[in-house]
Amino acid sequence: MKVRDLIELVALAALWGASFLFMRLGAADFGPVVLSALRVGIAALALLPLLLWHGQATALRANWHAIAIVGVVNSAFPFVLFSVAALAINAGLSAIFNATAPLWGALIAWAWLGDRLSRLRVAGLAIGFAGVVWLAWDKASFKPGEHGVSAMVAIAACLAATLCYGFGANYAKRKLDQVPPLAVATGSQLSASAALALPALWLWPAAAPSSTAWASVVGLALLCTALAYLLYFRLIARLGAARAITVTYLIPVFGLIWGAVFLGEQLSPAMVFGCAVILLGTALTTGVVKGHVRPAA
Repeated sequence: MKVRDLIELVALAALWGASFLFMRLGAADFGPVVLSALRVGIAALALLPLLLWHGQATALRANWHAIAIVGVVNSAFPFVLFSVAALAINAGLSAIFNATAPLWGALIAWAWLGDRLSRLRVAGLAIGFAGVVWLAWDKASFKPGEHGVSAMVAIAACLAATLCYGFGANYAKRKLDQVPPLAVATGSQLSASAALALPALWLWPAAAPSSTAWASVVGLALLCTALAYLLYFRLIARLGAARAITVTYLIPVFGLIWGAVFLGEQLSPAMVFGCAVILLGTALTTGVVKGHVRPAA
């Protein structure tokens, strides 16, 4: 991996890790649906000129149906769900649960696409979900918090969001493998915007959101969505999907760092242990860590 690629990989992890900070800052003022609608809407407006500049509008029109499904499943739903979680649990914990997306992706690929699960990958799934249970048990509480959302509801929302990511990745692999990445990125944000537009208008906050909340929306849209997508697809083009997806292992680190620096969030031993277990399971499941079998005599 070249130095430039490594720098972009770390930058991408920093951007996606910051998304949990911005959601934490903006979700209470806007509400999860409105925050997510603004996020995808502004990102779509930023990406659309690039799509037209590169002449990929035809690819978007030709594959609009599949791209629309990816937009709803891979952006609209998970962005709302993670924003719900931001009302009850801290940014670092949400970032840790985000690392379970490859676990769901492997399960769905096995059940839907017939991908083979070796013993090592099955062990990785078991270890990864054991880490989830550990963290959920540590945070177990059904008592609604300040914004009416309990910790267990927030954790369930995180896991539902990563389940959406796992399905979206497999659907895109099956239906959009040959479609230009910029067309998929732009079209998915456009379709997510369309899906959330009416609910956002209905749920628009009565009180004017703070300047901090508005700044969080802009950061989410331009940095954590539009710019992050461009970096991600550039890395896929240069390194391949398997190496680009290693960004998954860096996102919790930055999520924890940004939460601690800007929000004063505390890092508990249970969070460190749970994060390590989930990342180990993810590494085994995705093949980043591979076992060595002694050849038969």
